[in-house]
Amino acid sequence: MNIGLVAHDSKKKLMQNFCIAYRGILSRNVLYATGTTGRLIEEVTNLNVHKFLAGHLGGNKQLSAEIEHNTIDLVIFLRDPLHPKEHEPDVNDVVRLCDLYNIPLATNVATAELLIKSLDRGDMEWREAYR
Repeated sequence: MNIGLVAHDSKKKLMQNFCIAYRGILSRNVLYATGTTGRLIEEVTNLNVHKFLAGHLGGNKQLSAEIEHNTIDLVIFLRDPLHPKEHEPDVNDVVRLCDLYNIPLATNVATAELLIKSLDRGDMEWREAYR
């Protein structure tokens, strides 16, 4: 499966810890991330991550384009709903596209864990029919 990973600045450490915890599952999939998030994940996990531009420089739009082309199967976008910074990517485009193209989306770590465990059990195989 192709997994998109994005995190607002205040959630980047949480994303790193999540990826450390689920490194085994993530390593069996193809990872895509906005630039800074991808670099930080690679630094702590040694996972190979296809990195787009930084979110505020267009990486969020690159991820959105991949969702529109139906090449992303699952998105984890750890966002800060209370204190997003002006330069951080807007979650609304990604959420709208995930809804439009029926892509599972987690915006917090609790839901991200449910999706990753579901992926590990094979519960995401239905995505194959959408490609």
